[in-house]
Formats: sequence, C-alpha cells, structure tokens
Amino acid sequence: MQQLLWIETLLKFIPGLLLVIAPLTTLRVLGLPRPDAGFWPRLCGALLLGLAGATFIEGTSKGHGLGLAGVIVVNLTGAAVLASLLILDAGPKSRRGAVAVWLTVCALVLLSITEIATL
Repeated sequence: MQQLLWIETLLKFIPGLLLVIAPLTTLRVLGLPRPDAGFWPRLCGALLLGLAGATFIEGTSKGHGLGLAGVIVVNLTGAAVLASLLILDAGPKSRRGAVAVWLTVCALVLLSITEIATL
C-alpha cells in the first residue's frame, strides 16, 4: 500500500507543479485547450498539489491524510469526468490532446483497480 501512495503522490505532484509554474506552456505541450490566462490551470495545479500533500502525509507514519480509499474516489471521479468530456466531444480538439486525456483516463482507472485490489 505504501508504494501505491508514493505513486499517487508523484502522479499528482508533478503535473500539479507544472501547472502552477508554467500552466499555459504545460497545456500547449500536452495539446490541451489553453485559456487566455493561467488562473484556472494554476488553480487545478494547486488542487493536485494539495492532493499530493494529503497522500504524502498518509504515506508517512506521522499522520493521516487522504488515504487510499479517498484517492480511489478522486481517481475514478476524475476518470469518469474526463472520459465523459471525450465521449461528448467536449474535450481537447487536437488529436494529441485527446490521446493525452485518454491515457490519463486509462492510468487513473488502472491505478484505481490496483488500489481496490489492495484494500
């Protein structure tokens, strides 16, 4: 379970940090739609950093953070919303963006299945 929490922490920390530091560049590189300003992507990055912090705390012996059950819910909710946007053609318009989002959906579902198996 500890290894899964560390993977969760890294998978949320890295994109969160990129979105906070360079939101528009990160979105351009991934082929995702870019807003005029970086406020919303930075806000999303801050939320990802918060989730990474909660899973980091849970992964240490010093306290209780979000926990494995909590991240399963977060992952499956995120995957469902992203998949819905792609199916309804409300996601990224570029092929590269759609591939990046589908890969994210698959990674979240696979990680959630692995985490459910360890509960």
